[in-house]
Order: sequence, then structure tokens, then C-alpha cells
Amino acid sequence: MKVAVVGATGLVGSKMIQVLEERNFPITALIPVASEKSVGKEVSYSGKKYKVVAMQTAIDMKPNVALFSAGGGTSLEWAPKFAAAGITVIDNSSAWRMDETKKLVVPEINAGVLTATDKIIANPNCSTIQLVVALNPLHKKYTIQRIVVSTYQSVTGTGVKAVDQMMNERKGIKGEMAYPYPIDLNVIPQIDVFTDNGYTKEEMKMVNETKKIMDKNIRVTATTVRIPVMGGHSESVNVEFENDFDLNDVRSILQTAPGVVLVDDIKNLKYPMPMDAHDKDEVFVGRIRRDETQPNTLNMWIVSDNLRKGAATNAIQIAEYLMAKKLI
Repeated sequence: MKVAVVGATGLVGSKMIQVLEERNFPITALIPVASEKSVGKEVSYSGKKYKVVAMQTAIDMKPNVALFSAGGGTSLEWAPKFAAAGITVIDNSSAWRMDETKKLVVPEINAGVLTATDKIIANPNCSTIQLVVALNPLHKKYTIQRIVVSTYQSVTGTGVKAVDQMMNERKGIKGEMAYPYPIDLNVIPQIDVFTDNGYTKEEMKMVNETKKIMDKNIRVTATTVRIPVMGGHSESVNVEFENDFDLNDVRSILQTAPGVVLVDDIKNLKYPMPMDAHDKDEVFVGRIRRDETQPNTLNMWIVSDNLRKGAATNAIQIAEYLMAKKLI
């Protein structure tokens, strides 16, 4: 099992390599891939050093699967070339997510749609993944009609440059800016560029991807916000169901849902926080309570490590499923 990691020197690519090792993915050869300027650099995996190679070199090495985390432009150009060589691509960018010919997969929800003919598989947006992992089990029972979500997203979602900006500001050092404003001691209500309807691309990703993964009939509206934290993304979620629910049943469903950890004990001040989700693969849910302003509506708080379940781990879980079903 030869595995290429495209974008191996970036935040998510590095995390992919870490998660592959932690989950004992059965690799016979790791092929780290990055841009020309990174070729020849070394990355560590399982106690060994591997040299970074260029795109075409990676294709010529014929990996079974390629985990892409190198941006949409790179994916649009190179994923079809890998796929044409018979390599299964699991792509972490937004390039293929809304392509009607490509599957958008969260393994806990819809891995069953995958077949051996799917050579480019899309990994959803980080904030979408944690949302649907928590909500899909409830949708099956109560049927979701509408979702209102506000996010509190980690600087790690932007990349190393944003982490450096925040840490420089914290130390009083002037440096390169990833954002148009300071992020430390601040909140920026913009993630990605604005679209014609006044929403950002990140907000529209959440709307469109949630509908594609779960149910096209669900109405979704989102506000996405960048905050100065590291450990993961948080979401305040208001969910309107077609059918009424019992709060104890809701907690019971979430307690047994795959990939979900319930942290909901307000008497002891227990609720999910980014610092608790950091470097973990689960989606943490708490602050569960009825919306008292309208019927059949629930409020909840969802937290997950955006570099892991929101990106690297989800991609590797897709690869694990493909292997288990002998699709690669």
C-alpha cells in the first residue's frame, strides 16, 4: 500500500502524516509530495526520513492512494492526472466538493456511496464535517428542517501564516499578516471572500455541503467567524426538527453516535472546548437545551479539532474504508 501525501509540508499535510502513523495505516511506502521549492526536504514518518518529491515523480511512483491537501488550484490541475494513472485521490480542498460527478464523504454518514470507480473523492470543509457528524444521527430520528449555525474557528484553519500572526501579536512582534486585521484579542467575522449575496465562501460551503451530504431539503444558514484559538473549531447550532424530541433521547442518541463524544454536564461545568478537542479525532457535543422560543427546536454546542477530524483524519478514514472494502 503506497500512499502519497500531496502538500506534505503544510499544516494539514503534516497532520495527515501524523495521523497515518497513529492509526497504523498499513503503508509499505510513503511518498511526500509538495511544490518544487520543497522538493528534497525531508519529512519523518515512523522513525524514518522520506524526501519530498514533485507531482509528476509521485505519479510515476504509482501510489495506491493520494491524500491531497495543497489547495484548490493544485487539486484541479493534478487530481485528474493522478486519477488517470489509476490512483485514488482523496482531496481536502474545495475544488471537487460540489461537482455532481464526485462523492462528498464523511465516513460515519455516507461512506457506503463509494465504489472502485470513484477516483477523485472530496473531503468536506472542516466546519461542515463536525456539524454533520453531530446532526446526522438526530436527522435520522427527528428529520431536520432548518439549521442556524455560527462558528468560532481556530487560526489553524487558515494555516501557518495565521498562527505566526497571532503568536507575533501576542509577543508584540511585527510580522507578516494573514488577516486584514489583528487576530489576537479580536474576532474577525469573515472567513474566505464575500460572495454576491453578502455571505462568505466559507458560509456557503457549510450551506451547500451540508445539503449534499445529509439532505438537500434541509435549510441551512451560517455565520463563520475567526477567533484567536488553536485547538479546534466551535459551533453554536440551532436546529429545527419536523418532529418533537425528548432531551434525554437526544443525549442517548448522541452518546451512541459514531465519532461523537457527549460532554454535557452543566452542574459540573462540563462542556466542550477547543483545548479539550485538540489532537483528538472525535466531535464533542454539549450545551444541549430546548429552544424555548419555538417548537421542535434544539440548541447545542459542537467542537472538533479542525486539522484532524476536520481534515486529516476524515481523509484517512475514507482511505481505511476503501481498503476494508477492497476498493483500492
